Amino acid sequence: MVQTEHLGMLDKKCVEKDKHVEVEERGHWGKKVEFLLAVAGNVVGLGNVWRFPYLCYKNGGGAFLVPYLVFVVTCGVPLFLLETTMGQYTQEGGITCWRKLCPLAEGIGYGGQLILLYSCMTYIIILSWALLFLVFSFSSQLPWASCNNYWNTDACVDFSTRNNTFEWTNQTNTTSAATEFWERRVLAISGGIEEIGSIRWEVLLCLIVMWITCYFCIWKGVKSTGKVVYFTATFPYVMLLILLIRGLSLPGALQGVLFYLLPEPSRLTDPQVWMEAGAQIFFSYSVGVGSLTVLGSYNPYKNNCYKDCLWLCLLNSVTSVVAGFAVFSVLGFMAHEQGVPISEVAESGPGLAFIAYPQAVAMMPLPQLWSICFFVMLILLGLDTQFVAMEVVMTSIIDMFPTVMRRAGRRELFLLFFCLICFFSQLVMITEGGMYVFQIFDYYACNGACILFLCVFETLALGWIFGAERMYRIIKDMTNVHANPFFKVCWLYLTPLVSLGTFISSLVWYQPLTFNRWYVYPVWAYVLGWIMALSSILLVPGWALYKLGTGTGNLYQRLLYLCQPQPDYSLTRKSETEFQHIGGEDRQQFEIS
Repeated sequence: MVQTEHLGMLDKKCVEKDKHVEVEERGHWGKKVEFLLAVAGNVVGLGNVWRFPYLCYKNGGGAFLVPYLVFVVTCGVPLFLLETTMGQYTQEGGITCWRKLCPLAEGIGYGGQLILLYSCMTYIIILSWALLFLVFSFSSQLPWASCNNYWNTDACVDFSTRNNTFEWTNQTNTTSAATEFWERRVLAISGGIEEIGSIRWEVLLCLIVMWITCYFCIWKGVKSTGKVVYFTATFPYVMLLILLIRGLSLPGALQGVLFYLLPEPSRLTDPQVWMEAGAQIFFSYSVGVGSLTVLGSYNPYKNNCYKDCLWLCLLNSVTSVVAGFAVFSVLGFMAHEQGVPISEVAESGPGLAFIAYPQAVAMMPLPQLWSICFFVMLILLGLDTQFVAMEVVMTSIIDMFPTVMRRAGRRELFLLFFCLICFFSQLVMITEGGMYVFQIFDYYACNGACILFLCVFETLALGWIFGAERMYRIIKDMTNVHANPFFKVCWLYLTPLVSLGTFISSLVWYQPLTFNRWYVYPVWAYVLGWIMALSSILLVPGWALYKLGTGTGNLYQRLLYLCQPQPDYSLTRKSETEFQHIGGEDRQQFEIS
């Protein structure tokens, strides 16, 4: 009997010990290089290749670098450092970190996670298209290189030979073989969003493959993510270098590069140029949505995040500029081959990735090889951005319910549930009318204005309520480095003012979404788009009002309480060790070897 009780007590202690370990064990990066590669893979994505070069040529060439650098200095780098510091200091996800620093602003965390959820649903669709193109690249003849296929029309023009240049330049109602392959073979696009049509089964198979890949990249948390990024974050640079060398060796490449960088200072007076530069920075630097906070939260407390952030920001911007050389050297070659101005072949977004570049590749010797290189690069560039976004959402939710979610097998099941929800929700985007739905999600739900709004209140909350000086001291405590005082000026004044100005400008110069410059969406589609856009924005004031309305005490006491960080987060680590009355258990949570 005594022995049974003794065994029972031992079992109980073991269960309590296991429970304590499961709840407390959050995980950390195995090596510092894993953090650097994960952040690099997250911030360097498709936008660096298919958006920045086009914006640069469209908005004044080399002159575009002026507003671009202004936004880098006043918004990009300060926000990058701010969010990474938040994560490393609190060791929390994108939502719970706000509970520690400024509970009133917790809605910013919810809004950021909702934008990431929308992004997870749209971004992986692009990867599915790229995978389908990659599969077709192994054909004996690239299917977008000729007009002899069942999906082609009489208006199709084949650019693989120079003989059709005269035909192209002298006919108006003509389309390229690459355009017809994209619109009629891959998308089988319908006449409008009202005509949803059937699911494209080939895209569906590619979508399933991409979801399975992303699932196993992050299913064990940072343990698996930290290993995968060794490949997904570095190999795209190998492909980019190969494509850059190949592009610069083509005839007409120099004209393409000059067209890309030739300055037009007069464009700097156009507000649209500044708006697009700002939007590019906020997207490219992955700020405002909590990604950097989560990635930073897996760092040791004493990691030098200040130096890391500066180097990662430099890497991101340099990659964008170099990608422009790779893209426009090839577009210059295509314009040279067709005998048309470069402005007629320059595209951005899906138009560049799935029409212009494949069309140019079809004109090169060994087209299959260069096509494979290009689409492998696209997939790997987008893959780590996708699975890091998934990891951020997973971490943020698990950190909200650590005692429930940090148990054996529960993370994997919850991730599976998350993937299935996203997968079934996005099936409408891979139908014949799915491209119209995809554009609504991309234009409204993942809109730069939503991120701008979150960034305004993020800097106000941390710069004015939590305190820019306190954040400055935290960086010093963690890194033993005095950050440039300019960052305090940014957090207090420049970043919120520039972000707010850009946000207001984006509303003033708002243009309703159109597709292919001719299709106008029905009114209900625009309403749906605005509902998705407002869903993330309204969470910020909505959550603040909810917390003010449900707290205890009078209104002033509630506001004061919600504006104060938790006691163990109001001081730097060195100060905590000087005050023994602060809860040791809470301090111990951050003691990382």
